[in-house]
Amino acid sequence: MPPTGPQSADRALAILDAVADAAGPVSAKALARRTECSLSTAYHLLAPLTERGYLLRTPQGYVLGPRIPGLHRSLLRQLEPAPRMADLLTRLRRATGAEAYHTAYRGGLITVVDTTAPVTDEANPFTPGRETRAHATAHGKALLAELPRPLRRRYLAEHGMARLTGATITSAELLEAELSRVRGQGFALSVGEADPSYTCLAVALPRGRGDDGDAVHALSVSLPTGEFRRRPQEIRAALAQAAADCV
Repeated sequence: MPPTGPQSADRALAILDAVADAAGPVSAKALARRTECSLSTAYHLLAPLTERGYLLRTPQGYVLGPRIPGLHRSLLRQLEPAPRMADLLTRLRRATGAEAYHTAYRGGLITVVDTTAPVTDEANPFTPGRETRAHATAHGKALLAELPRPLRRRYLAEHGMARLTGATITSAELLEAELSRVRGQGFALSVGEADPSYTCLAVALPRGRGDDGDAVHALSVSLPTGEFRRRPQEIRAALAQAAADCV
């Protein structure tokens, strides 16, 4: 008999993740192997996911279904700190020539909510979804700097401070000093800390914009380090103007 309860829910989510991470359609047999369950269990879990529109069955296998874009739109609606945030990101992209991002902290998680980077741009180091490299990114630093120290410590304890490049800060003491500088100068900078080829610059938005009062938001841009070094003041000014337009 297929599992029920929490184990069933966990496996259903694992199937959804496997389809989302795949480059193309995935067969039920392949999903059963990837989630380490029997083929009958896989079909048992695929049925409600398909019926509810989270997955779609094609002749080649399972792909993400029509419900998924709606979930992302709901996320944007719930976390959007200002009207027409997508338009603001587009203007920031046009002003800087760099990909622009809206990132948020809420409920102990940091999420890249939206970006101007095409989903097909595999070279871009930041994609929408959960961010686990906050200690090494400018948007992560901007958000962490806004949190009370106990929340910041809890976040870092849960997510760690992995060394991603030779420039990554992996000491809690050094990161605290860095975040103090972020608060003092009003922006956060990451030069090759998350990706050796990219620099990102971020600013936190004023507090109190989340519907539940718990969210903290940031705007950021990322671009190859060589490009950033040619015009840092121009990029910083454009980012500051975009943040001011959110008020």
